[in-house]
Amino acid sequence: MKAMILAAGRGERMRPLSDATPKPLLEAGGKALVVWQVERLVAAGFSEIVLNVAHRAEAIEAALDDGARFGAKIRYSREPEPLEVAGGIATALPLLGNGVVLVVSGDLYTDYDYATLVARAHEMSATTAPPHAHMVMVPNPPYHPGGDFALVDGELAFDGAAASTFGNIALYRTSLFRELPREEKLKILPLYLDWINRRWVSGELYRGTWFNVGTPRDLAELDGALKRG
Repeated sequence: MKAMILAAGRGERMRPLSDATPKPLLEAGGKALVVWQVERLVAAGFSEIVLNVAHRAEAIEAALDDGARFGAKIRYSREPEPLEVAGGIATALPLLGNGVVLVVSGDLYTDYDYATLVARAHEMSATTAPPHAHMVMVPNPPYHPGGDFALVDGELAFDGAAASTFGNIALYRTSLFRELPREEKLKILPLYLDWINRRWVSGELYRGTWFNVGTPRDLAELDGALKRG
C-alpha cells in the first residue's frame, strides 16, 4: 500500500508563519503537522510514502529525509511551483505506480484510523468496476457550512441531500490521473464533479477528531487542544 502526502502548497493563509517554515513543518503539540501524518500512515501499514514538494522543499526533505527513522520509505515528487492537487498527483505517478493510492493533506490533523482503508483499497484493486475513488467526509466546519457533496447510501451524489465536507482523505485508482498532463497546474474539483456524475465515487462520514489547519489561529487552536490532551 502506498500513500501520498500533499505538501507542495505555499500556505498563503498561514503567512507570515509559512514564509520561513513550510506549512507542513509547522508544529502543533510539539510535532510537525506532516510528522503526525507520517506516523499515523506508518502505524496503519502505509510505509511507502510519496510527498510532493515545492515551497521550501529542501526544508521538508531535510526534516523527513528518506523516512527510515519513521519506519517508512519516503520519496519526493519535486515541483518547480505548486501544481494544485490533480497536477501534483499526475506528476507523481511515476513514483505512485499502478493501483490504488491513499492521498492525504500535509496540513491535516486527525485521529482517523487509516488502517480502515486498507481492506477497502484491496477490494478496489480486485476489480475494475466502480468505485474508482473513495472519499472520507466530515461534518461541516463553521467556515464551510454548506459542505461539498451529499453522501447517500455510501455513495457521493448531487441529489439535494444535505452535503458534508470532504476531509482531504481519499483513495484513488491511479489510472484516473494517467491521461492528465504532468508538471502542469490542474485543480481536482472538475474531476470530482465528473466522477460523481458517473457514480464512480464511494464515501463515508467520519465524526471524530479532524482539524484542517489553514490559518495561524487554526494552528494555535490545535496546539492548545493537543497540549491539553
